[in-house]
Amino acid sequence: MATTAETGSPLPDSPHPDSTHGTSSPPDQPGGAQPGGAQPATVRPAPRPGQISRLGIAAVVVTVVLWASAFVGIRAVGPSFSPGPLTLGRLAVAAVVLGLVVLPQLRKAAAFPRGREWWPILAYGVMWFGGYNVALNAAEHMLDAGTAALLINVNPILVAVMAGIILKEGFPRWLIIGSLVAFSGVAVIALGSGQRSTADVAGVLLCLLAAALAAVSVIVQKPVLRKFPAAQATWFGIMVGAVCCLPFSGQLVAELQAAPLPAALGLVYLGVFPTAIAFTTWAYALSLIDAGRLAATTYLVPGTTILISWLVLGEIPTSWGLVGGLICLAGVALTRRRSRPRPAPTAGSNPGA
Repeated sequence: MATTAETGSPLPDSPHPDSTHGTSSPPDQPGGAQPGGAQPATVRPAPRPGQISRLGIAAVVVTVVLWASAFVGIRAVGPSFSPGPLTLGRLAVAAVVLGLVVLPQLRKAAAFPRGREWWPILAYGVMWFGGYNVALNAAEHMLDAGTAALLINVNPILVAVMAGIILKEGFPRWLIIGSLVAFSGVAVIALGSGQRSTADVAGVLLCLLAAALAAVSVIVQKPVLRKFPAAQATWFGIMVGAVCCLPFSGQLVAELQAAPLPAALGLVYLGVFPTAIAFTTWAYALSLIDAGRLAATTYLVPGTTILISWLVLGEIPTSWGLVGGLICLAGVALTRRRSRPRPAPTAGSNPGA
């Protein structure tokens, strides 16, 4: 998958890694003024293609590991919590933990979003932190953690396609070929699920819905990170998702009272690590890397999930799931190929030949 480096991305040695992207319009133009009256960032030269700081690499690694553990954690606490209450509890914990970091910064800088700046935040807050989590939680009541992680892996393909069209990050032919291969892998997983029960088919469809919601959210979130630091952009989305899930509050209280201590601790873990920390490290990495390139790194999640699930829950995906997952990984490998540039026509040659 060939993408172009985004102009104005922060340099790896920038002293403010969470600051806005370098290119910004003057204060008297729409989008040029920074929240709270702060001055727009100065223009910095674009980094070399593929260049990323060690801190950015660490953010990607943390995100992959913690998101992989989330699939296992959801599966582990699933018997004690319904999909909606689990989402609300996870977001509530994350809102408190991340709020301890973000709120002092917001009070100091008065950097709350204004006017239209709220629209993309509301969008990814509802779709990603709300809808994605509810759909995934429901899916893992029907599928094992490894299979769910494999199915969610259609998300990087969707992100790459939308990033190529909307964010102008490139749209090479190998991306199309790899996408078709990856989708065929999803079809294999769905076929194997359909041979077991209709509940598994519903789980597959819920995972695909979650993947679509996450993919759209990544595209929507990318421009927000040009104006707000990663932690703030994440906390805003978490708060929006939590508000959307408030109708589950009564059910959450009842299920918390009946849940065993390990399940309650598991809920806290999901809120602190895969949500507050991992979504922030993801946002930070997304502020440095093209959306399509970054999304491809999440193909490391299923293998990590399968390993954790095997160690913690003793779950191993079916043979169909493993075959389909390998096809998905082969698909993303194809998307990483770069098309060779065509040689310039020589004098006297026929370009149409």
